[in-house]
Amino acid sequence: MKLHHFEEVVAIAERGSVRAASRHLRVAQPALTRSLALLERELGAPLFERRARGVVATPFGQAFITRARSILSEIRRTREEMEQLRGAGTGTVTVGLSIAAHLALLPSSLRPFRQRYPNIKLHIIEGFYPTLETRLRDGSVDFYIGPEGGAQSVPELSLEVLFQNRRVVLCRTGHPLAGATSLRDLVGQDWVTTSITADDSAEINAFFARHDLPAPHLAVRSQSALTLLTCLANTDLLAMVPGQWQDFEMTGQALTTIKIAEALTAPALVVVRRADLPLTPAALHLLDLMRRATSRLEPPGRLSRPAGDAAI
Repeated sequence: MKLHHFEEVVAIAERGSVRAASRHLRVAQPALTRSLALLERELGAPLFERRARGVVATPFGQAFITRARSILSEIRRTREEMEQLRGAGTGTVTVGLSIAAHLALLPSSLRPFRQRYPNIKLHIIEGFYPTLETRLRDGSVDFYIGPEGGAQSVPELSLEVLFQNRRVVLCRTGHPLAGATSLRDLVGQDWVTTSITADDSAEINAFFARHDLPAPHLAVRSQSALTLLTCLANTDLLAMVPGQWQDFEMTGQALTTIKIAEALTAPALVVVRRADLPLTPAALHLLDLMRRATSRLEPPGRLSRPAGDAAI
């Protein structure tokens, strides 16, 4: 078993056929087919099921692919770390950020990161933890910052709490209820949500139930900041979102906060990363910049646990 076997199997899995993988790897298709056959013979099990329009990984193949991706990620990190330690400053940093992390941490971190590592390719994925867990585990995502929640216990991953968060209610500027002072004033309105759980109503319903109010009507569900912004700016929909939205300069004129009296708590923002896989210098620098950015956030009072003290 050699390194090219891992690269070939991952390419076949990601592109869905030997033919497409051969084009990607710039290897003749017959040679790739022979290489795969030899590997399957060595392992004593088929890795792919051949179908009319490509291939699908077998259970053995899925296990091999997961391990192969992890190995390739560690090799990439090792190579990039050596280059960065030599001062080359090249490579790739891939991070997953929730909407709140985008708004709160990215604006003040981007410029100093680019100044320190101008040749690093930065890949930023907007999403929530459940959609990124697999890539965090195989090392293809360096770290995730976003709300704690929706995570299962995974020994390979460590969690660090950056800060406790809060929510606010947003609407378009000029909304008829912009001057409301209580959740009770918002009963009967339509809402757009960016829930991080499968049950998009559970989080917002809890706030209304706590005050003996009927559940709100959720008209739109989104996991995109652009969708949320578009819905709020162009309709009378309301949204209960992380407090960082109200300080975001690009939405300052289009949106306004409804200052209700009720306290609206939110899941803490956390860092999730592989516990056993050191970050490259560039990835660690970006994470440190984002940690520093939390000191300027409201509410004050930052909680932290060393990475590895808590696993998710």
